[in-house]
Amino acid sequence: MKRPNTLWQVAAHASREFYQALPELHPLLAQVLWARGNKTVEQARAFITPTPIENAAQSLVDLDKAVDRILQALGANESIAIYGDYDCDGVTASALLMMVLRQLGATVQVYIPDRFEEGYGLNATALDKLKARGVNLVITVDCGARAVSEAEHAREIGLDLIITDHHDLEHALPNALAVINPKRPDCSYEFKQLAGVGVAFRLAQALLAKAERTTAMLDFAANDLLDLVAIGTIADVMPLVGENRSLVQAGLRALNAHPRLGVAALTKAARLRGGHVSAGQIGFQLAPRLNAAGRLDTALNAYDLLTTDNEAWASDLAATLSSRNEQRQQITAAVVRAAEKQLSQHEVEWPLSFASSSDFNAGVIGLAAARLVERHMRPAVVVTITGEEARGSCRSVNGFHMTDALDTCKDLLLRHGGHAAAAGFTTRTTSLGELQQRLCEIAQTQRPEQGWAKIIHADAEINLHKLTPQSHEAMQLLEPHGHGNPRPVFVARQIEVRSARRIGRAEEDAPPEGGAGPHLKLSLKDARGGNWDAIGWRMGERLNEVTPSSKIDVAFHLDINEWNGERRLQLVLEDMQA
Repeated sequence: MKRPNTLWQVAAHASREFYQALPELHPLLAQVLWARGNKTVEQARAFITPTPIENAAQSLVDLDKAVDRILQALGANESIAIYGDYDCDGVTASALLMMVLRQLGATVQVYIPDRFEEGYGLNATALDKLKARGVNLVITVDCGARAVSEAEHAREIGLDLIITDHHDLEHALPNALAVINPKRPDCSYEFKQLAGVGVAFRLAQALLAKAERTTAMLDFAANDLLDLVAIGTIADVMPLVGENRSLVQAGLRALNAHPRLGVAALTKAARLRGGHVSAGQIGFQLAPRLNAAGRLDTALNAYDLLTTDNEAWASDLAATLSSRNEQRQQITAAVVRAAEKQLSQHEVEWPLSFASSSDFNAGVIGLAAARLVERHMRPAVVVTITGEEARGSCRSVNGFHMTDALDTCKDLLLRHGGHAAAAGFTTRTTSLGELQQRLCEIAQTQRPEQGWAKIIHADAEINLHKLTPQSHEAMQLLEPHGHGNPRPVFVARQIEVRSARRIGRAEEDAPPEGGAGPHLKLSLKDARGGNWDAIGWRMGERLNEVTPSSKIDVAFHLDINEWNGERRLQLVLEDMQA
């Protein structure tokens, strides 16, 4: 398999004056802050200083309208339904809003659609069911931004609908009682990148603030729910900058200081150290387990885990989700293998990976698409076919807006939505061929002449011998890391390779020639003779690029490797070049 192009972009050095103005900071930390756009002393200090979580939701359009309608429902003891999504963002948002409404004495139920039977987002049949149950008010979380026809249906059957969402909008807003979405063109809310759970949190803050004036001794605060905000925001790969960074910082403190039963049980099931859970561990350990519920079975298992007050039940659910996650990994591997087989049959390489089958599990097609992007560095669409309908999940690369591309093909789609980097759609099976052709044509027109490239943004070029444990400690002030605020990446040149080998268990979705361990383990020597361990996750197939005594350039981030009670600095490779 041809390896995708990779470009390294190394940031310029900070000015001497910048270093001198921040004598309290480690020089490497000052350089990273400068490289990431914090060009003044005030900006640099503000970035590493935790900011309070204030009620900043006043400028969200329709917020007051939604709060008043919810309080009206509380006063009249109307039945309320929270309509969530089946991913981690939707489940955490559903749990958060349910806890607030129950605290306020509401008659409330949570409805999460079945991924396999109903698909993503609002659907008319579900609204009919809720109406038949006596529901008067439906509040969506993490969905509904494009539910124009569904909003009309809600009006027709006498349901009041409040939509809270963060996904990209179409030209027309749904005709709901309230549509709370920071991406509304008429919304002056400054931070546009909240997760669905972040929008739900801002609604909860506003609701509690107003309810406090009419409810005696309300022993509950929105900040008690920040752990859920952190989990959902990280899981949905929202940029951890600005407001999101503050929310996740506060949420991590809450999660580690006073974890709710379900989170503590899941932490234990994932074999993580309680009280020391990081954003990265949420993203790679906890969130996949929560997402596994909706991918293979019902997302209600994840919802129940987050809301239970029964320790034994929490432990059982956490074990179930861990088992589901292992199954999810195996099924994803099988889908990736089958998709790769389809792609290998094309005589000419397409500008966009497109694979479809009735055998593909709908719960993992998004993960399979992401793996194809990682391998081929071009947009990917993976589709599961069920009779006359087909559902697709899309992942993209920098420079190709996936939802915009789907908008161009909306005459072929029954529904669709998402972001620039990820989207989903439902179409008729008979339309798949034309959809594939048109998406490939769009990708071809936008594809750079040399192809899309993986771009590694390095914060500094450094000499390895200058790195110390204090360097790593200083980098902790930049956490939490995630999308939009990745771990600092450094470049070191002309590093000697002492030894190289493949490690780890062979992956099930490895290419036929794979066989050996998927990871690359290097022993390196810097210019002053210092020895360094380096690990390249999923880089095992590049073993043939390094030989003992050869010299390479490496792009990496710093980590601590703990083994037999010893803690040593380790380089985690992003890329390497001869």
